[in-house]
Amino acid sequence: MRRLPRAALPLHEFGSAAVEFALVFPLLFTVLYGIVTYSVLLVAEQSLTLAAEEGARAALHYESATSVVEALAARSSNACSVATQATAWLGAYAQCSTQTQSCSYNSAMDCVQVTLTYNYAGHPIVPTLPLLSLALPKTLSSVATVQLDPENVL
Repeated sequence: MRRLPRAALPLHEFGSAAVEFALVFPLLFTVLYGIVTYSVLLVAEQSLTLAAEEGARAALHYESATSVVEALAARSSNACSVATQATAWLGAYAQCSTQTQSCSYNSAMDCVQVTLTYNYAGHPIVPTLPLLSLALPKTLSSVATVQLDPENVL
């Protein structure tokens, strides 16, 4: 195979690869950064879901109390404690709340609902690009509910 001498190449094509790279790199970087941002966002959402489920399971553990209301309050407190421990990697920005009420499908039972929320707009895990922040949710949240029999609470 015969190689063309360097003088045979047109002079206007020198440096075209650098120009093409300069045009394509910002788009490639934005796509890659978007993939990383959404991956971390999904990991945080899954972590909140797992933590809410663990908190709901913790509400099943026996807490000694003198009344049903006191026992449900202790179980709710335990549920939030376990849920916030499971989201420790998010810092103190994951907020836990519990709600105890009679179950909508069976009023004879009590339900403890554990809700975890994370203000992603205020505390992003990965710094966001200006236009990418428009496509990200402001808050992440997860809810888990556990059913308790009032006869077995004490």
